[in-house]
Amino acid sequence: MSTFRFQQFSVEQSQSAMKVCTDTTLFGAMMPICPGDTVLDIGSGTGVLSLMAAQLGAGHVTAVELTASAHSESQSNFRQSRWSDRLSGVHQDIQGYCKNCSERYDLIISNPPFFQQHSRSDESLRSIARHTDQLSYPELIVAAEKVSTQQTRLYLLLPVHAVRQFVGLARDMNFFLIDRVDFRGYGRNSPKVAALTFSRTPGYFISRVHTIYEADRVYSKESEHYLSPFLLRFSKD
Repeated sequence: MSTFRFQQFSVEQSQSAMKVCTDTTLFGAMMPICPGDTVLDIGSGTGVLSLMAAQLGAGHVTAVELTASAHSESQSNFRQSRWSDRLSGVHQDIQGYCKNCSERYDLIISNPPFFQQHSRSDESLRSIARHTDQLSYPELIVAAEKVSTQQTRLYLLLPVHAVRQFVGLARDMNFFLIDRVDFRGYGRNSPKVAALTFSRTPGYFISRVHTIYEADRVYSKESEHYLSPFLLRFSKD
């Protein structure tokens, strides 16, 4: 599917390695955003998370993307949206961007690479989008620290097996895990990914498991609560 249509915007994704999927959409819908927040989207791909942040009330979103084709596609998606004046894109690696950036963000979001070198795919674009050798977890945390304040929140989607490692690395840079939501497809499944929220100061920690579907491709009530402002299937028009 080259175009994924939401209620209030569309995402062209023919040139991007990573397509819109349920985990990403739910992750975006659960974003801990406050009205007027400045948001940094690291590895923005098609720009879907940036667009969701804009719909949720972000004051301005900066989308940083390394791959030229994905950056170009996200810019087209931004221009065609109703929030084009609150969305901007940067074609650069996040390390270089944060090194020279004077902006400090309220919320930093990322759906970062999932796999280490040993699980490489053969497609070069997909490799860049999915492998941590292009952006290691320590590099991601260091970059986030450079553009954060004591009030900044860091919001990531990670594979469950990587959570413990990342939490330890983040703690060393004074990012503290305050919220964890593990996503599982059905009640019988084990979670594979987790949405993590970090604060710059230690706080009360909340952890829960979110079941996406209650029956065959039927969203759970909780999923419907988060996704109903976005997915066409929940449109009341």
